[in-house]
Amino acid sequence: MPAFQTKTFRRATTASSSLGEKIGEVYRARLPRHPFLLFGLPFIMIIVAGSFALTPAAALRYERYDRKVKQLSQDEAMDLGLKGSDGEEGIKRNSRRRIIGDDREEYYRLMAKDLDNWEQKRVQRFKGEPDGKL
Repeated sequence: MPAFQTKTFRRATTASSSLGEKIGEVYRARLPRHPFLLFGLPFIMIIVAGSFALTPAAALRYERYDRKVKQLSQDEAMDLGLKGSDGEEGIKRNSRRRIIGDDREEYYRLMAKDLDNWEQKRVQRFKGEPDGKL
């Protein structure tokens, strides 16, 4: 008697063979003949459906982040100088320059500056911070 049998092993059909096993057997038999239809197309459909399903979740994430950034308590606003002592909102005087007018006026104002005469100045460094000088 040879060491291995020549007959291939097949499980005996029993009552425990479920519908899922039968469908899986048919799927595996037809997969080599129609690989795109049975594997590629469902894969692409899952990717596209997942994209549509995750879009609202991503939008919610960014909306929550925006709300978190925009919320400032009154104390923080006072510390940052965004509210005056009387509680009125606005930019603290002399802290920032407001742009008055439209874009064209601002463009011409910047173009009127003398850009040929300038001097390069080094930024003051903190103690212990390397300044890049050799």
